[in-house]
Formats: sequence, structure tokens, C-alpha cells
Amino acid sequence: MDDLLTQELKIIQSSEVFSFSLDAVLLARFAGVPPRGRVLDLCTGNGVVPLLLSTRTGARIEGIEIQPRLADMARRSVACNGLEDRIYIIEGNLKELPALHGSDAYDAITVNPPYKPVGTGEHKGNLHQAMARHELGCTLEEVTAACARLVKPGGRVSMVHRPSRLAEILGAMSRYRLEPKRIRFVHSRVNAEANMVLIEASLGGKPEVRLLPPLIVYEGEDRQYTQELLDIFYGRKAELGDEGQREEGGE
Repeated sequence: MDDLLTQELKIIQSSEVFSFSLDAVLLARFAGVPPRGRVLDLCTGNGVVPLLLSTRTGARIEGIEIQPRLADMARRSVACNGLEDRIYIIEGNLKELPALHGSDAYDAITVNPPYKPVGTGEHKGNLHQAMARHELGCTLEEVTAACARLVKPGGRVSMVHRPSRLAEILGAMSRYRLEPKRIRFVHSRVNAEANMVLIEASLGGKPEVRLLPPLIVYEGEDRQYTQELLDIFYGRKAELGDEGQREEGGE
């Protein structure tokens, strides 16, 4: 049981199975979510993104996870925080979700998908960690297609991924009418290449994208977290530096 450092939230996790990383925290603070309605987190893992989103919205939040052990961890974390009436964890395959729940079901979707295509890097050994890192259960194309079918017209889809695959991400979004609206690159240090990218898109939106200022994780010779990161970690900021200027709907 670990402390999420915000609003006394706790989470069950294990380094042998799955532990959330900075990318999940940033996604939960970057994503555009409605005050009410219905929100879905794909590839939810141990449920960290739904837990953090619960501090920002009163919407019904659902998370889907293909691995039974991780889905069970997520459900137990939800129960430990007394959020069973707001967060619902589904054990299943995101590729089957549109057929079960119908199209246009969600106001907003978040996703922290596996970053590496099958055939790149080593993924033998721990299956839980391999599925979290490699596209063994779903590909980028399948994730994007599911998002486009499940989100309402004008609804938001937010994703965190690796900058090296940005061209693929934008190409897939274009094929499924997901128009990028906000992009923010994450750098470990001010003079380092970006190692993460946060993207928010709108289904059927007009073609206009905002490139937000880069997010720097560490500063100084001793690699201390920047003030923006500390504010996010400790719940002093509910959202990740967007100055409240998101466009509504598909405009």
C-alpha cells in the first residue's frame, strides 16, 4: 500500500507485477475531464489514473484492464479509498469494449498504452511488466480505434506516449477523426530531449492544435523536482499547467 500524496489517497501495487510511473500521474493531471458525465481510462493497470482523476471530477470513472491480477489490485485500491460509488474497474479487452458498451458512450477517455511495438526490445520473463511495456495485448492502432468509437463527438481523448512515435500517433488519430488540440512535451532536464509527450484530441474537432510550453521534471545539479512537478505530486495543483484555456467541444 503506497501513498499517492494527494487527498490521502492510497494505492495497492507491487514492483513484481506493476508500479505506476510519472507518465500516469502527468496524464491524470493533463487530461481534460468534464465536471460530470462519464470518463473511461484504457489500459488502467492498477487504477492509478482513475484514482487521481477522482480528485478533479464528479463524473463516473471507469477503468478497463486486461490482466486479472492488475484489475483485482485496482478494485481493491478503489475499495480502500471508499470510491466504489464513483470508480468502476472492468476486467476485459479494450478491443471488445465498443461492442459491449456501444459507441459515443464517454465524455472523455484517458490512455497510457504500451509504448513499444512487438519485436522491439526484450520482453521475456515477467508477463505483467511485458504487457505494460509492449503491444502484446493491443496496438497503438487498436487503442486509437477504440478511443474514437467510444468517445462522444467533441469528446476528449488524452494520451501519454513516447515522442519517437509521435508521427504514428498523429497519423492514427487522423485516420479516426481525432483532431489533436493540445500537445505538451516532457523533458527530464531543460537541455535534454523530450522523453514523453502528452496529447489531447477531440473527436471531429476543427484542425487547430496548441503546442504548450515544455514540462521540465528536474532542475539543478542535485536533480530536484521542479516546482510544477512538486505541486502536481502533492495535490497543490489539480491540473497540469494549461491556464484554463481549453476549447470546448470540437471548436
